Amino acid sequence: MNFLRKYVLSLCLVTIAFGGFAQQYEANWQSLDKRPIPTWFTDAKFGIFVHWGVYSVPAWAPANEDIGVYAKYAEWYWMRINGGKDPNEQKTDVNKLFVDYHNKKYGKDFKYQDFASDFKAKEFEPNQWADVFKDAGAKYVILTSKHHEGFTLWPSTQSWNWNSVDVGPHRDICGELTTAVKAKGLHMGMYYSLYEWFNPLYHSDSTKYVAEHMIPQLKDLVTRYEPEIIYPDGEWDHYSKLWQSENFLAWLYNDSKVKNTVVVNDRWGKDTRTKHGGYYSSEYGMVEGGATVGDMAAHPWEEIRGVGTSFGYNHVENLNNYSSSKELIHLLINVVAHGGNLCLNVGPTADGRIPVIMQQRLHDIGTWLKTNGDAIYGTKLWAGRGKTAEGQKRFYTVKNNTLNIINTEWVDKKFTVTGLKKAGKVTLVGSNVEVKSSFAGGKLTITPPAINPANNPSNYAWVYKVEGFE
Repeated sequence: MNFLRKYVLSLCLVTIAFGGFAQQYEANWQSLDKRPIPTWFTDAKFGIFVHWGVYSVPAWAPANEDIGVYAKYAEWYWMRINGGKDPNEQKTDVNKLFVDYHNKKYGKDFKYQDFASDFKAKEFEPNQWADVFKDAGAKYVILTSKHHEGFTLWPSTQSWNWNSVDVGPHRDICGELTTAVKAKGLHMGMYYSLYEWFNPLYHSDSTKYVAEHMIPQLKDLVTRYEPEIIYPDGEWDHYSKLWQSENFLAWLYNDSKVKNTVVVNDRWGKDTRTKHGGYYSSEYGMVEGGATVGDMAAHPWEEIRGVGTSFGYNHVENLNNYSSSKELIHLLINVVAHGGNLCLNVGPTADGRIPVIMQQRLHDIGTWLKTNGDAIYGTKLWAGRGKTAEGQKRFYTVKNNTLNIINTEWVDKKFTVTGLKKAGKVTLVGSNVEVKSSFAGGKLTITPPAINPANNPSNYAWVYKVEGFE
């Protein structure tokens, strides 16, 4: 009996050590916050966000106006033409731009709901999307299963006649994309808006809305598609108690089919960002309009942003509104060197095409990662080097006993890295050209090899791999 007790105890301890999932979690933040983030997520480093819905039909926001980041989101079209604004927004005259555009383009009497019939997704090919995401080097995908407009991309009972099966595409978008993404070996996640802008029940009785609409709908989403990321949003109206966030997470962690692998963010109530939930989330480098990405390195976190200025497709964005491949690769390096993940958003057109310029950006990132991915995936920040000075062109990641030195501009002169206890062989990733180096007194000196177009291992950034690092 003593042997059996010891065996069971050892088994439990091993289970907790390798996943932390053997225990039952109570419906309170003190217990829920003890759940470890599954390592697949912190190792993944790069994911793709997809914003797609009825807002993809008007597909408009004033991208070229000096109005701040949040006012350029095309997915907020319905709220804008009705006088609402993002809670982080400072300016108050933005909505007139939306209203004037809408009235001129569609007329004052054209209602937002009428856009749904034009959201047909005739060109939506989930396998082609999954190929694009795989080619980009992404390890996970997050789809907007329901944005703040309340329109769901699956046949939700709670959103009868306001979902992609009852109207518009007449297709289960969540189901089709989930199948395609998982078939490529990628993790699938779902964005879900807790609130709905114009749901009558939400405005008349928010407690009843949560109990009878939101929680059953969210559980249905998890049960049907078994997403490994739940990305809530739209939490800012209420505290997490009203949203029943602790109760839902206890069910998710204890009883759902994805209890051992699911990851969640921190958007569960006006009291939770950077305090409770799973990983911390930043948006265009900001948390609720404040902290920058570099301030969050001590906790798992993720930066989200679009290739352009909007998450949903915006047809008036021009080349100047899109980040270049170089900028996006440098952003990925910066985020990962600070201990985070980058989830880069694409906004498909209403008929289901990922804009070619977005595909091109993703392809360039994937090409860089095919050569240099070992310096990104599964890495950790170098303690003491997590924060990067403004304008710095050199970043560091660590994997086991290897230090990765990532230069975002080519250096053709000797350079030094200090603060090492040990350093062994140095190589330039993707190149067979010898790299000369010396190590003394905690200082590593590297002499870059001669590089020309014929032997240049990559574009945009170059990785030196230092073995035997301490």
